[in-house]
Amino acid sequence: MKRFPTLASLLLCALLPLIAHAENAANSCAEVTVDGYKAPDYACLGQQMGNTPNAAKATQKNREAQIVPVQKRPPNQVGLSTPATTGIRMGNTFGTSVKPQRP
Repeated sequence: MKRFPTLASLLLCALLPLIAHAENAANSCAEVTVDGYKAPDYACLGQQMGNTPNAAKATQKNREAQIVPVQKRPPNQVGLSTPATTGIRMGNTFGTSVKPQRP
């Protein structure tokens, strides 16, 4: 009777790595090595990254953050000239002549 618990514990210890490997295999993606270069499965990685429950909310917030009203955009994004760009274009004639130093 003394051998049964010892045998059961040894068997359990031998099976634990296999059980842990089976759980990780279900959640991991396969990597292929070709000529020494590793090539991960990008479709699997993308699927793992996209399985978040808040993905739709995050996508909506990102779209809202990218939409900036015209009156709040910087002048160079709207196509207006700023004093810095005008100064660079006019060069040393800025404020003294209507002809720019640089075209």
